[in-house]
Amino acid sequence: MNKNLIARSTIDIDAPTEKVWHALVSPDAIKQYMFGTTVVSAWREGTPIVWKGEWQGKSYEDKGTILQLQPQRTLQYTHFSSLSGLPDVPDNHHTVTIELSPSEGLTRISLTQDNNRNEEARAHSEKNWGMMLVRLKQFLER
Repeated sequence: MNKNLIARSTIDIDAPTEKVWHALVSPDAIKQYMFGTTVVSAWREGTPIVWKGEWQGKSYEDKGTILQLQPQRTLQYTHFSSLSGLPDVPDNHHTVTIELSPSEGLTRISLTQDNNRNEEARAHSEKNWGMMLVRLKQFLER
């Protein structure tokens, strides 16, 4: 893995920062825009976060730890996907950082995911995160 191969995705959402933040940390909301994923977390720094669901006919249970939680500003966590086919060791974990900032009446979400294996993996992650952010935008702007 390469800490310097960073996937990036940004989107502007026509919703207040408070509403966007709530959607990022509410399991009911997450299930609506994150492809039916069930998320379990205490939403406190240092606590586990688990994502469960089915993707392309395969069950998964991804896991991580919340590293940083600054309401309406930053959500950062480690992430390991059971679908990656890689061993569950720290070198195969990503750090995902989601930052919110007001931008001309909108809320800008800037998301990064580090530690992608190669350019292909980085591009794949950017595509997936981009799709998720578009779904979040649609969910919040309806």
